Amino acid sequence: MSSKQTEIQQAFQQQMDEKELLNCMRCGFCLPSCPTYIESGQQETHSPRGRIALMKAVRDGVIEPDEDVEHSLNLCLGCRACEPVCPSGVKYGRLLEDARDIIQQHKKQSIPVKLVRRVVFKGLFPSQSRMRQAAGLLRFYQTSGLQTAARKTGMLKVLPPHLRLMEQALPKVPRQRKSRLPEYKAAGPARKRVAFFTGCLMDTVFSSTNEATIQLLQLAGCDVIVPPIQTCCGALHGHSGEKEQAKQLAKRNIEAFEEIDADAIVMNAGGCGAFLSDYDHLLCDNPDFQKRSEAFSKKITDISDILVELEFHRRMPLALPEQVITYQDSCHLRNGMGVQHAPRVLMKAIQGVSFKEMKDSGRCCGSAGIYNILQPKMSMQILDHKMTEATQTKAAAIVTSNPGCQLQMAAGIKRSGHSPSMRAVHLADLLLEAVLFG
Repeated sequence: MSSKQTEIQQAFQQQMDEKELLNCMRCGFCLPSCPTYIESGQQETHSPRGRIALMKAVRDGVIEPDEDVEHSLNLCLGCRACEPVCPSGVKYGRLLEDARDIIQQHKKQSIPVKLVRRVVFKGLFPSQSRMRQAAGLLRFYQTSGLQTAARKTGMLKVLPPHLRLMEQALPKVPRQRKSRLPEYKAAGPARKRVAFFTGCLMDTVFSSTNEATIQLLQLAGCDVIVPPIQTCCGALHGHSGEKEQAKQLAKRNIEAFEEIDADAIVMNAGGCGAFLSDYDHLLCDNPDFQKRSEAFSKKITDISDILVELEFHRRMPLALPEQVITYQDSCHLRNGMGVQHAPRVLMKAIQGVSFKEMKDSGRCCGSAGIYNILQPKMSMQILDHKMTEATQTKAAAIVTSNPGCQLQMAAGIKRSGHSPSMRAVHLADLLLEAVLFG
């Protein structure tokens, strides 16, 4: 065993939660819910219980933490579909994050990989100004004629097929605003005072969805506070082995929101929401933030939940032209936060719309943060299965509650040849369309 492998094994012994590893009874209830287990031809090492067995074997010194172990962990989507069906309540997502973090912090990396990770995780996502600049460049690419020229001349053929597909699926990036108002008053008597978590990707590439979300909250009777110093939620860092950076971002967000006397902290991205609601675990070893993180996490609420609570769908006329729609659950919204009923209540309340549930709507679409970039083969297999089920509904719109899911489903629509008769749309955008049409 190399010195690096020895370090990894020692870190597993010191940092992995042995009690949580032993909680797995190897009953197999998780197997039918795991996309990678199914798509890999039911390989045990690509199942939740198989990966837990690998983690425990590394911790116990039975096997070496070699490339096969790392590949198995990296191939996991982190969708957490195994958690709701686990009779022992194993917190698999936390085990996966801890294992990835240990490997990432102790493995030897090339200089280019180190540079890219530093730019992405420390330079780009934690800085909203840099995120706006990047989105501005993307908008320039789309509107200046560069995108048209790149496509016509075949320049994009230098990219791998999955990245070409992602380029085609990118939404039109809105013009970047320099700042956002700190407060938005309710349209009518205020029934709640809420804080809004804007997110990094949501407030740049998907800023129009954030605008729609704020309008919906106002119409529902909410005064909306937007803390200007909030930052990236840290989910991408936490899932990619940059846990310390995720903790720093969590502290910044807690400090940004804790002075606001808000009834709830509302977000519109399932991936962000699940990570924000788990800050109390992320910072459980920090005495200064233990109670503060618990108070923060308890307030995290998805936009769909608060709209249903305030009976927005009953108080506001909602209508759209006749069409069939279906819904792709955000894995972390459904499995991490337990939100699956509220989005469906809202969609079914729209006059003129026929909601049709797709088979396996709760199964991951294959986006999983940057999984579709790092694991394109498995991601496309999962996406193809998803599009087969979506096509069966004959839906004109696949509604989502997470930006990654929306991009992935848009890519699936392109890949399956269903554009422009089918579109991927965020729930907030669909609801605002229904308000304006109704």
